[in-house]
Amino acid sequence: MSEATFTFRVDKNLKDQFTTAAKGRDRTGAQLLRDFMRDFVRQQQEAAEHDAWFRRQVQSGLESANAGNLIPAAEVEAKFAARRAATRRRLDAAE
Repeated sequence: MSEATFTFRVDKNLKDQFTTAAKGRDRTGAQLLRDFMRDFVRQQQEAAEHDAWFRRQVQSGLESANAGNLIPAAEVEAKFAARRAATRRRLDAAE
């Protein structure tokens, strides 16, 4: 792994507090900052992957709807009314 130096300015009080907190976890500030950076990059990658997946799902749904693969609203309402009723029966039986 090649290494590079990352330099930035931070308020001295914040740096001191961060250093103290890092020592309390038996870590250096540099170790924690590397961990934070890795976590941030991972979170951004996961968010980008989720966004791409979501966009594919929406596009697929639009294409399906445009092709006429639709379910009438009344049918959907009836299905979920039945589900709600079944859930209510289970909750009433559990009481």
